[in-house]
Amino acid sequence: MAKQRELYIGLMSGTSIDGIDTALVAFNSADDEGANDGAGNRCELVAEHLQPMPAELTAQLHQLCRPSNDEISALARIEQPLAQALALACQQLLAKTAYTASDITAIGSHGQTIRHHPEHGFTLQIGDANILAALTNIDTVADFRRKDMALGGQGAPLVPAFHQAVFQHPAINRAIVNIGGLANITYLPSLDQSKPVVGYDTGPGNTLLDAWFSAKNNSTKNYDEDGNWAKSGVIIQPLLNLLLQHPYFELTPPKSTGRELFNLAWLQPYLANSPHGNTCSDADVQRTLTRFTAVSIANEVNKLALDNNNNSNNLNNRTEVYICGGGAANPLLMADIAEVLPNYPVMTTAEIGIDPDWVEAIAFAWLAKQHVHKQPGNLPAVTGASRPAILGAFYPAD
Repeated sequence: MAKQRELYIGLMSGTSIDGIDTALVAFNSADDEGANDGAGNRCELVAEHLQPMPAELTAQLHQLCRPSNDEISALARIEQPLAQALALACQQLLAKTAYTASDITAIGSHGQTIRHHPEHGFTLQIGDANILAALTNIDTVADFRRKDMALGGQGAPLVPAFHQAVFQHPAINRAIVNIGGLANITYLPSLDQSKPVVGYDTGPGNTLLDAWFSAKNNSTKNYDEDGNWAKSGVIIQPLLNLLLQHPYFELTPPKSTGRELFNLAWLQPYLANSPHGNTCSDADVQRTLTRFTAVSIANEVNKLALDNNNNSNNLNNRTEVYICGGGAANPLLMADIAEVLPNYPVMTTAEIGIDPDWVEAIAFAWLAKQHVHKQPGNLPAVTGASRPAILGAFYPAD
């Protein structure tokens, strides 16, 4: 079978709502079958574009993510401007290249998550794909999560299937940790073990860090750049211990979460109940929240690595940890993760072929490709769905 090069655009707007990650990705369709080389070279990042989210739209989206009495009217005001912003991101991405809309097979659009309640079988991502397809003149695949939920799954995380396709190694266990607003882990046992991939949300990533920083700092930025503010504080160990006792961390997979759970309103009682919560500085809280993200991730890496090594016949089998997402750009968070995982090499996915900033956007380009080629996009062992399924709905440009 001759290899056919196909181009897809992946769109990802995460929990932080600070911008739209837009990736132009080339795939060889013949690579859907055959051995996995584990080097991430089944896809090529051709071009990328970060489209800043308009400030007014960001404020409106954050407001919509908080329960109110008139959410339907708020949604009606936001849906079209968000879809227009997504379309503009695609157009500006293509403007950086020699490609036009006619060269692109499809857009894979995650949309903006407004609610995620897997316990009720409900999730909502907005950003009207009809508008996106019409404005870009490119076929669009969107609404990736609800088919998995219809089959009894969590609808999240979806990226482990992509991680398996491009990162799984023949002889080395790999933990891929994406740190966006929330953090999720994909544990990829080496191919020689023939064991299932495991993946789930570990808990908060940047969401608490960004929310606390924004609440306590009058800054044009909505995040703690390089963890500099957190570096000025100290870890409040009693507060950290309390945070780590949250019942979510004891749940067994499949599991997923969102900022419906981990938010500032959730944090306040912990601050009130911590022996030092009312006397520590705001920077101390930021430092503690950074460590909280690191430790909650590390605990899951340790669990998964231990489970695999206990059942492995290969005594030399080791686990490598690769970080992607916005958290990979926070030196303090990366240092904390390395410190609390002293027995594991901790790197970013750049070391295995994909820039950590673009893994998720590329993943949604891959999910669009899976849809177009009628291939499953979920891993039932990860999400809890009753079977593999073709994810997403198709919105033709014509």
